[in-house]
Amino acid sequence: MATVELRFSALPEHVRTARLVAAAVARRAGVDEAVLDEVRLAVGEACTRAVGLHQLGGITAPVKVALIEEEKQFSIEVGDEAPRSAPGDRAPGAAGEDAEAEEDEMGLAVISGLVDDVEVTAGEHGGLIRMTWPTTPAVAELP
Repeated sequence: MATVELRFSALPEHVRTARLVAAAVARRAGVDEAVLDEVRLAVGEACTRAVGLHQLGGITAPVKVALIEEEKQFSIEVGDEAPRSAPGDRAPGAAGEDAEAEEDEMGLAVISGLVDDVEVTAGEHGGLIRMTWPTTPAVAELP
């Protein structure tokens, strides 16, 4: 299992680099060429979401991206350190809360539309989006 890890400051200009690296590693791992645009878009959306959460919360820790090549699949994990609380724990009427929640849901909907296998977890120490695609062997065996 090969893993590439990226860490970048929570700045929008770094999202493009994460997208390019993710597509290059996905190609090398054997993800179908027809799916690489979806990989790029999904990673861009997940990283943009993480950057936004960090900026909103004033978090200076880097956004983390892990590109994981396994035997028959390729996974990308985008992690943030923005704490989440249960919906009932928030102060009612917090300024911009509804717009932020709506934007967050929209980003997750876009990712779910691009990737068949998505796992989203979040808690008091941050969140993680894990996206997985099937791979094909680099060299097919001939009979």
